[in-house]
Amino acid sequence: MKKFLILATALLVCFGANAQTISKSDITKNTSGSLSKEDISEIQKSFVLDGPTTALQNILTNNKGITQFAYSRDAIGKLDDYFKYKTDVRGITNQLSSGRCWLFCSQNEIRTIAAKKFGVKEFYFSQNYNSFWDLFEKSNLFLENVINTADKDMDDREVAFYFKSPVGDGGVWNLFINLAEKYGAVPADVMPETEQSNNTSQMRSILNEKLRTGGWELREAAAAGAKLRDLRKQKIQIMKEVYRILALCLGNPPEEFTWRYKDTKGEVHTVTSTPLEFYHSIVPPSQYNSADMVMVMNDPTRPYYQVYEIASYRNTMEGVNWTYLNLPMDEIRDAALASIKDNNPVYTSSDVGKYSNRETGILDLDQYDYESLFGITLNMDKKARILTRQSGSSHAMLLVACDTDENDKPVKWMFENSWGPKSCHNGYMILTNEWFDAYLFRIVLHRQYITSPQAIKALGTKPIQLPAWDYMN
Repeated sequence: MKKFLILATALLVCFGANAQTISKSDITKNTSGSLSKEDISEIQKSFVLDGPTTALQNILTNNKGITQFAYSRDAIGKLDDYFKYKTDVRGITNQLSSGRCWLFCSQNEIRTIAAKKFGVKEFYFSQNYNSFWDLFEKSNLFLENVINTADKDMDDREVAFYFKSPVGDGGVWNLFINLAEKYGAVPADVMPETEQSNNTSQMRSILNEKLRTGGWELREAAAAGAKLRDLRKQKIQIMKEVYRILALCLGNPPEEFTWRYKDTKGEVHTVTSTPLEFYHSIVPPSQYNSADMVMVMNDPTRPYYQVYEIASYRNTMEGVNWTYLNLPMDEIRDAALASIKDNNPVYTSSDVGKYSNRETGILDLDQYDYESLFGITLNMDKKARILTRQSGSSHAMLLVACDTDENDKPVKWMFENSWGPKSCHNGYMILTNEWFDAYLFRIVLHRQYITSPQAIKALGTKPIQLPAWDYMN
């Protein structure tokens, strides 16, 4: 105790002058926004426990599910599963406990093409194969970003962004294109799922620790004067350990494979191929490549009819970044409907957790009435929800159907999901047109469906660069 008093006295002597500079007026200034007793009293009195309020409090404090009490009876039976226009889709996939919705959705878009090519009822790609190379390439991109920013402080915003989450298994459509055009694809039987591909959290945790360790060592080497060629050699050694982690968890990706299958006629066939040759046999570059496809976004926080590019949002160093054309919602609806009418399903990404019933597979703004339940107002528009981080894209699904009214205007849509055939509405989700407008953010279309003169002109312009930490990321 005596030692503590001596230390405290010494500190007061050393820093007493600085401590005295914090005046009472400064404290008053710093707390001018604090709640007074009068404020608290006024707020408390606004909550009156009358009969209905007491009943609500009893209900909500004794039950864990708020949404079941906000569920509107008017929503029951509102949506059926009949659609005027529906693409030819076959089978439901399951991403399980992974963030690979973007990969499942991208490959689901071309599964039907493969099924028709091979004469089978259903066809499935190996997401595990592409996941391996996705995480491998993202690791290299992270280490290259570390090298390129080695002269910046650790608390620099860009450096901090990279180290916060070196790699993850989430992504968007352009990541699949980068992978497919470099590594191709294989059937599911060639490189099946593993326990770690279906449940990625532990593997990602170990991988990120390895990458942070390697990234720190690269920065230390750079600070000590290492040349770029030496840093790259050091990076290769780190990548060998990255490969080892992935191979132990996901298996070895094949360089060549032999695949046997039985068609609908009962005939057995054998295919021997490389992954890249196999992918291009299904979708030749002339039919499906990044140059012919356009990612379209509805972001009301920024001007429409402009192209934006998010820095370093890719997986391969040589690949394309996340680049999108910002369009108003009416043009996005028209383009999506035109694609579906041509039997071309549409990659989409939306905020699937909002006003969503996972049991019924319904997405409807009117099915949960939180305002009536709590006696509050919730009235932000899409722009405000984005800027306040209340809403953002969280899940990719394939848009496969649309129902229209007597004027051929959309009234409801249907997603093919990747949560398994027993989830939602037999693996699908049905959404109102109003939900489409409010919570759908981006779609991927063939250029032929971009028809307005303003949009076509915008596609020829240089993208506006956005930082890697942009709020749409």
